[in-house]
Amino acid sequence: MIQFKPSAILICALLMAAFYWQCSNGNTAKADDKVLAQAYNKTLYQSDLLDVIPQGVSHEDSVLIQKAFVQRWIREQLLMYEAERNIPKDLNIDQLVRDYRASLVRFNFEEQIIAQKLDSTVSEATLQAFYEQNKDQFQLESTILKCLLIKIPTQAPQSELNKLWYARDADAQLIAFARQWNAYALLDREKWYKLEEVAAFLPKGTLTSENIRSRSEGTLSDAGFRYYYRVLETVQGKTTAPLDYIREQAIKVILHQRKQELLEKWKEDLYQKELRRENVKIMQ
Repeated sequence: MIQFKPSAILICALLMAAFYWQCSNGNTAKADDKVLAQAYNKTLYQSDLLDVIPQGVSHEDSVLIQKAFVQRWIREQLLMYEAERNIPKDLNIDQLVRDYRASLVRFNFEEQIIAQKLDSTVSEATLQAFYEQNKDQFQLESTILKCLLIKIPTQAPQSELNKLWYARDADAQLIAFARQWNAYALLDREKWYKLEEVAAFLPKGTLTSENIRSRSEGTLSDAGFRYYYRVLETVQGKTTAPLDYIREQAIKVILHQRKQELLEKWKEDLYQKELRRENVKIMQ
């Protein structure tokens, strides 16, 4: 049985890189070239593997790489033979290749234009205006909340935790304490969470859409953990999401719109310029 060694990883990487090269080149036989495999009218020669097997590898690894490549090559030729035999008569492969190449070239060029010309800065005023004009696009599916939560093993000293939990301006110390005891903690006062995400770390029924209230809090325990939670703010589901909850999403939408507008303007400017230069003619 062949066992996996570090060289096996090398084989996988090399085969993936080399396969396209070999399959895209025709057979160039030499009188003294060794034939490694044949499939239908295709032949694989020893020389085809010159760029596949790196210099300096051991003989054992070289043999392993060659055997693996030959097996992959044969399977690829069989697959391609059947695929070509079964091409639908109405499928224009050459046109598909031309269209695909054109789309790749166009996409790459558009990305260059965007990188050079796009203003990716979104001011707070722009963001706020976009939010006000598109609130209907940002409706919550479920309740969200800002909160503090700690789920901590019962071995942690309760008196020290209570002191930190109820103290003002002790967030940094509370975070350090939670890390010390490997506690699950949500201690970012400005971050929004979905209610179901928070409720999943509390005993069942502790927080639900029916009983949650802003600034409600509590402590409870079970066999292995103590739970401390404090709800700072809530927004009910089926209402408009607050701006700071959808900020990143809104910025992405704004930038996407800018990209589309930039490309359309660039294409129109190009059209008008070449029309004036008479490089474009419309026959009537």
